[in-house]
Amino acid sequence: MKTIKGPAVFLAQFVDSQAPFNSLDGICKWASNLGYKGIQIPTWESFLIDLDEAAASQDYCDELKGTINSYGLEITELSTHLQGQLVAVNPAYDIMFDNFAPEKVKNNPKARTEWAIETVKKAATASRRLGLHAHATFSGALLWHTAHPWPQRPPGLVEMGFEELAKRWMPILNHFDKEGVDVCYEIHPGEDLHDGDTFERFLEATGNHKRVNILYDPSHFVLQQLDYIAYIDHYHEFIKSFHVKDSEFNPTGKKGAFGGYNDWGERAGRYRSLGDGQIDFKTIFSKLTQYGCDVWAVMEWECCIKSPEQGAREGAKFIQDHIIEATTKTFDDFAGAETDTEKLKKILGL
Repeated sequence: MKTIKGPAVFLAQFVDSQAPFNSLDGICKWASNLGYKGIQIPTWESFLIDLDEAAASQDYCDELKGTINSYGLEITELSTHLQGQLVAVNPAYDIMFDNFAPEKVKNNPKARTEWAIETVKKAATASRRLGLHAHATFSGALLWHTAHPWPQRPPGLVEMGFEELAKRWMPILNHFDKEGVDVCYEIHPGEDLHDGDTFERFLEATGNHKRVNILYDPSHFVLQQLDYIAYIDHYHEFIKSFHVKDSEFNPTGKKGAFGGYNDWGERAGRYRSLGDGQIDFKTIFSKLTQYGCDVWAVMEWECCIKSPEQGAREGAKFIQDHIIEATTKTFDDFAGAETDTEKLKKILGL
């Protein structure tokens, strides 16, 4: 067993033009004062990290790490969720996902994909320079528009989709392997890796690449009505990153899992602040601890009701209260005895 590290916070949803959320020092001081011990850094926010410089310079990484450590914080992982999304984009989503791309590759899907692949590879090198062993990202999606099989999917479509997805990720995965860093895909609606079956399809398509791993976030499984506890039993060996985010699913006679095209506040499945949703975090923390998952518990705020500031204040304590100090003793050790082979035979009547 292993004690989960934390609490930590994913900074993506807190970045703002106003202080303290518009500078590295300001946001680190804010997080530290709330009781967080780690931060997950979105690499698309250049004021938090210059990814090009981090991939090229050990001195830069040492200085960045030193600044963050000076606030009593550690970097848990770097995140390339937005860049990873752009590794694989179905043309149906080109216009919307171009919002995540730099101007030089917009309206050019081939160039955008190449840029995304090289950017995620830079994150691997930066992670190694920062002493990190796990990285958070999205897989992107070529098949998501066919998730509901109407019109009927032609034979071979799914297999071809995962073959192409693996083809695009293999150079990235090989580079991460060279740098000694695991790729943790957030299993998420909108991605081709959105549940257990799709994770297994991708893993197989990559030849069971050892750097293919999971960022576990139970909130997405509640919205899919997937058993998020049993998921840990199936995939604990792959869980190398952990988002602590709550959610709820309240279907009505008018809407269910598909949401009726409603905004977040009006959907049956909604993300909530920690403790305000339906997720059984006590069991989740117990399972991850029992299986020895070496992860940071990273709060991600995406509540449609509560403010991010309140969510962050409450989130640090929520996580701290759920972290289990893994025991090094067995409760009945006091009744133990030395092994005596002859005695054992007598007990068994041998």
